[in-house]
Amino acid sequence: MSFLLLKTLGKRSKQLSRIPTRKFSCPFSSLSSNNSSSNNSFSIFNSWYNSFNRRNKGFSSILKGSPKPPFVSTWGVRFLSSEAVVEPTTTDGLTVEGIIAKSWNIIDESENDWKSHASSIAQSIHLIKKRLKWKRLMDRLEVLSAQTNKADLWDDPVHAGKISREHGSLMKKMEDVMAIEQELVEHIDMIKLAREENDPELESESVKALLRIRRNVKEKELEALLSGEHDYCSCFIEVQAGAGGTESMDWASMVMQMYKLWAQRKGYGVSVVDEMPGEIAGIKRATIKVDGENAFGYAKSEVGVHRLVRISPFDSAKRRHTSFAAVAVIPILGDGSTRVQINESDLRIDRFRSGGAGGQSVNKTESAVRITHIPTGITASCQNERSQHLNKASAMAVLQSRLDQLEMARQAQVTAEHTQSLTEISWGNQIRSYVLHPYRMVKDLRTNYEVSDPDSVLEGDIDDFILSFLSTSLDKDEE
Repeated sequence: MSFLLLKTLGKRSKQLSRIPTRKFSCPFSSLSSNNSSSNNSFSIFNSWYNSFNRRNKGFSSILKGSPKPPFVSTWGVRFLSSEAVVEPTTTDGLTVEGIIAKSWNIIDESENDWKSHASSIAQSIHLIKKRLKWKRLMDRLEVLSAQTNKADLWDDPVHAGKISREHGSLMKKMEDVMAIEQELVEHIDMIKLAREENDPELESESVKALLRIRRNVKEKELEALLSGEHDYCSCFIEVQAGAGGTESMDWASMVMQMYKLWAQRKGYGVSVVDEMPGEIAGIKRATIKVDGENAFGYAKSEVGVHRLVRISPFDSAKRRHTSFAAVAVIPILGDGSTRVQINESDLRIDRFRSGGAGGQSVNKTESAVRITHIPTGITASCQNERSQHLNKASAMAVLQSRLDQLEMARQAQVTAEHTQSLTEISWGNQIRSYVLHPYRMVKDLRTNYEVSDPDSVLEGDIDDFILSFLSTSLDKDEE
C-alpha cells in the first residue's frame, strides 16, 4: 500500500510538492479476503491504522493548513515479526547507526546546531536499545505475537492475561523507540528541504523540534533502565533495625522516613502496613506499601544494609556510634500473577491488640493480625487499620508477596534470606554509608557514587543513587 503526500493549501504548498513520495508497507496488504481469520485481521489493521495516525498527524495537519507537514513513515510492519521491522531512514538513506558513524560533535543544547542535536538523539537511541536488549526484545515479541494468535489462548484466562500484558508492554517499548527514530529522520529531511528552498523559518522549526526530542529522549534513557520482569509493579519496603539498641532503632526510623519522603517526591501512594516501635525511640521494624508505576523497579536498588556513623544523641558522653539498618523490597504482583497458591490450612492467624502511644490511643480491641505460613515459617502482620478484617487483608497481601518473592528467588537459584528474614545486619554487608561525623558524606559502596549533603539524602533525594546503581548493574549484566 502507498500513501501519496498531496499538495497542501497555504504557505507550504511549494515545499510539500517537493517532498519525495514514500511507500508505507502495510503489514496486511498480503492478506486474502477469503482468509478464515479476516475478522481478526481487520481488527488488527484497525489498531495498526490508529497507531499510525497518532504517530503521523500529517494528514489532519495538512487539512488544517499546518505549516509543518510531516513525512509519511517508511516503516510499517512493527509487531507481527521482528524480521519485518524496517529501520527508518532519511530520503538519502541515512539511519540512526549511520548518524553515529558520522561522529558529529555533540555540543551544548544552547547551540543552534542540528547535527549536534541529531547526534545526541542517535546516541541516546543506541543506549536505549542496548539497555532494552533490543535483539532479545524483538525475539521475545515474535514469540508472544505467535502465542496471542493462537485460537485457544483464552482457554486459560490467567495465562492469557499474563501473555497479553507482557506483549503490550514490549510493544509499547518498541513503538516508543521506533517513533523517536522516525521523528529524527523526518526532521533531518525537513532541514535539508528547508535549505534547498531557502526557508530559514522551516529550518528553525525543525531544529527546535530536534532539541525537544533531544531533551525528551533523556527521560527514555532512564525508563529503559527498568526493563525487569516486575519493575512496573508497586512494592512493599521493609526496614529492620540491626544490633545496637535504641541507636539502631532510631536509625531504622530515619531510613524508613527517607523512603516515605522519596516515594512522595515521586508521586507514589504511601501507606504504613506494619510498624513495631522501639522501647525508647525509633522502630524495631516497619513495612510500608508504595503504590505507583515502576515503584519496584526503582526501589529494588535499595535492598541491603545501610550504615550510619554519627555522634549519638542517646549517648551522654557524646561518643561516635555506628548503626545498621536492613532494607528489603518486595514486588506486589497482583492481577492474578501470583506464583504461590496459599491454602488456608497452612496458615496460623493470631489476633492481638495494636500498640499505641498510650492514653486514649491504646487499642482496647484485638484488631491487629499476625499470619504465619506454617510450611515456610514466613510471617506477616498488620495493625495499622482499626478493622480486624482490613488488617487481615493487608497482612495476607504482604504474605503473598513474600512467598512470591521467595519462589522467584528459588527459581533464580539465589538466596532468599533477604526476603524472609533480615539477618547479618552488620559490618561487611552494607551497601551504603551515611557519615555525619567527623565529616559529612553519603557513599554507595557498590558504585562509589557519593554526595556531600547527607541532609538532602535523608530527606528523600536518593534518585541519583538509584539511577547510578541501575545503570551500573545493567552494564555488568551486559558484560
